Amino acid sequence: MTHRFPENFLWGGAVAANQVEGAYNQDGKGLSTADVVKYCPPEERQSLEQLLSMSGQQLEEAIQDGDQGKYPKRRGIDFYHRYKEDIALFAEMGFKVFRLSISWPRIYPNGDETVPNEAGLRFYDDVFDELRKYNIEPLVTISHYEMPVHLVTQYNGWESRELVELFVRYADTVFTRYRDKVKYWLTFNEINCTLKAPFLGAGIILDGKPNEKQVAFQALHHQFVASALAVKRGREINPQFQIGCMLARKLLYPYSSHPGDVLKAQAENQMAQFCSDVQVRGYYPSYIRRHLEQHRVTIEMQQGDEAVLRDNRVDFLSFSYYMSSVVSVDESITAKTEGNLSSGLKNPFLKTSDWGWQIDPTGLRVVLKEMHDRYQIPLFVVENGLGAADVLEPDGTIRDQYRIEYLAQHIEQMAEAIADGVELMGYASWGCIDLISASTSEMRKRYGYIYVDQDDGGNGTLQRIRKNSFYWYQKVIASGGTDLSY
Repeated sequence: MTHRFPENFLWGGAVAANQVEGAYNQDGKGLSTADVVKYCPPEERQSLEQLLSMSGQQLEEAIQDGDQGKYPKRRGIDFYHRYKEDIALFAEMGFKVFRLSISWPRIYPNGDETVPNEAGLRFYDDVFDELRKYNIEPLVTISHYEMPVHLVTQYNGWESRELVELFVRYADTVFTRYRDKVKYWLTFNEINCTLKAPFLGAGIILDGKPNEKQVAFQALHHQFVASALAVKRGREINPQFQIGCMLARKLLYPYSSHPGDVLKAQAENQMAQFCSDVQVRGYYPSYIRRHLEQHRVTIEMQQGDEAVLRDNRVDFLSFSYYMSSVVSVDESITAKTEGNLSSGLKNPFLKTSDWGWQIDPTGLRVVLKEMHDRYQIPLFVVENGLGAADVLEPDGTIRDQYRIEYLAQHIEQMAEAIADGVELMGYASWGCIDLISASTSEMRKRYGYIYVDQDDGGNGTLQRIRKNSFYWYQKVIASGGTDLSY
């Protein structure tokens, strides 16, 4: 087939500050929630939930622990000092867009100061200027799985309403500073993660909380309000801004045609889109009421919150898509698969990655069509990719054919969705350069087109090496997505 993408389609890649920058204690940066996540060897991992949670005691120990080697996100891949080299490589591939995040504690070290850290602001000035040199549009996430640790110890993160004002101040600062350098913005990364991993998504310590769902939903409401107020302020600062929300989107299929399986899949897919329902439509959907009642959750709203959500909806919906899984009411079905922040039942019709994530390119087309039908606003795939244990061959090459096949199949399904009528803005594949994993804090789970010479222990030269996928993606972009051959 001939793949057709719009002329202005934004091809590129994505990273997060806490997974690439390093320099965790330089130029006035404060400690972030990502900086206190310790590396856990595979043989010691009990569950994904264990990796994504944090107790008060663990947090205190990590804050006091000066052993940088235990905390991989403190070192990242040294993008802080190597950004010019990395951006030059992105430009060589032909990137039209580069999704990155701003580190909140690099701008406000504790999060509740009234004056920002000028050194942090200057760093992102330099990064955006470098991107502009190559005509690469920055797509900036304001909050991507990190916040100042002080906001956790002082307020328990987003459980506190006080964070709304602090976040809006931070957003106002970066909107104002970069009003002429950044057009595309996202407020929160994978905002629905707050319900699955409250510490990762919202800086919440759940010690002694009798109703964890109550805490998570209340925190999520505070994030909704903060996001909407940030959208309002952003439009006041520059009406040309395009401000979107960002969702972790995993498609759930019914295990069988049993009506119970179908109903369960429908309900879980609704919950997967609960956050975008609020941020795109501007109100809490009716189906959520029963869910809240069943779990004894009462969301405390202030007067005016509903109007804020209604009047400050996002311009576009971005999302991550890596995999799908299945659900069933039959408790005897136990074969599990891993996934992005959650596990699920295994689909016998799909292949599985090295990390147990099931590969489902067609599911991306299904998701694109469903969300376009649901919302009728532009969509943007801002994360998609294959985590794999790449091998650096003796001749200096990385032959990641498996990654090329994965990406080609997903891009082909995006083209089909566009032909189906979906309005798709762009594609920023995840981890365009190898980085520290968000969930496992390991380095050997690689997504990039660019290999970084560093192992899980932080050993290596940090040399950047082009993988075979680098040259393939270069060809894809140059052809406007019409040549996916491999």
